[in-house]
Amino acid sequence: MPVEIMRLPKWFLFHLDKVSLEEVAKEFGTPCYVYSKSSITTEFLDYKEAFSECDNVKICYSVKANSNINILKTFKELGAGFDIVSLGELERLKLINADPKKIVFSGVAKSDEEILESLKYGILFFNVESQDELENINLLAAKINKVANISLRVNPDIDPKTHPYISTGLKSSKFGIAVDQALEIYKVSKNLKNVNPIGIDAHIGSQILDFQPFSDSLDRLEELFNKLTELNINIEYIDIGGGLGIKYSDDDIIPSKKDFAKKIVTKINKLKCGLVLEPGRSLVGNSGVLLTSVVYEKNNYGKNFLIVDAGMNDILRPSLYNAYHKIEKVSDSTENEKTFDIVGPICETGDVLGHDVQINNAKKGDILVINSAGAYGHVMSSNYNSKPKAPEVLIHDGKAKLIKKRETIVQILENEIILWKSPC
Repeated sequence: MPVEIMRLPKWFLFHLDKVSLEEVAKEFGTPCYVYSKSSITTEFLDYKEAFSECDNVKICYSVKANSNINILKTFKELGAGFDIVSLGELERLKLINADPKKIVFSGVAKSDEEILESLKYGILFFNVESQDELENINLLAAKINKVANISLRVNPDIDPKTHPYISTGLKSSKFGIAVDQALEIYKVSKNLKNVNPIGIDAHIGSQILDFQPFSDSLDRLEELFNKLTELNINIEYIDIGGGLGIKYSDDDIIPSKKDFAKKIVTKINKLKCGLVLEPGRSLVGNSGVLLTSVVYEKNNYGKNFLIVDAGMNDILRPSLYNAYHKIEKVSDSTENEKTFDIVGPICETGDVLGHDVQINNAKKGDILVINSAGAYGHVMSSNYNSKPKAPEVLIHDGKAKLIKKRETIVQILENEIILWKSPC
């Protein structure tokens, strides 16, 4: 469910877990990301309850969705595992002493350093994307006298009916090994001394609102599982990836986690193997918002614009995916309603955060709430136009607590090296 953002009739201000978002904006400035710890907790426990009938399940939060240390600590305390795609994400997990036996490493281009550090830490398994990668992992594991647990990421050629940029299970995708090639590569893995094939993995995409693609994908993985069993390759886990969608707009119909689990658990228990899930967006997406301030109002040829201080450097999804995020004003009124395009300060035509947004009585300094910004928000932000990155705030125990400081211009510049002095 979306994070609890409510209007209190007495003074018509938006609150997040009973904390005034207007007061948060005053204290920490804008742009500013704000997350609800209670909402994150609820979303995880809903997953845990939904899959409680699975004999052996690991819910591995996808770190790339939101990698703030305090978010990761929250998941660790709840008993979650983690899905990572980089050394940087691994180092974040080391800082919180995450259980290595609850970590899976995904991604198409794992470096030697990433593989070696993960082997040393003792992660559960690597999701391997190619035969080249498989053989490299075997070589590196041999160098440090380790045996690497691996799972092959199989591309089942399933269309998840989502945005093409986040569809990862089609033939045209860079991800995974073609399902009709996987068996031969598993045979190769069985004969390598320093790898141990223990899993099958598939990740078909993100923001999926229909269960059927997951069911179809699992059917293909089951076929492969049975063939591997005949070859005496003991598969301990099937990793079905993440991808369950969230409610961005009022029109989105979100299936329940319990209904999702019913499609999966029966098949997994029949195979008598463990299940790995890699949810990200569905755990944090609706647990966070981005606050931004109105800088100017503008009209061009009858088109109304609200220019705000957050831009595509702060939240890339609208520009990259043409993604929709509901945008509302923190304080409400019934006067002077207009339709605006909400645009940022970045010198790009594509720096549009929302089209045809209804805003009442808009004026300079008003605080707007960009909803459903907890996933793929701050983690995808940049310093484009030399803009500092926004701070992050966590609502915890009824208080707004800073969990990442606003970046400064000095911090942006500190790693640049001036090679020569300009003449006076």
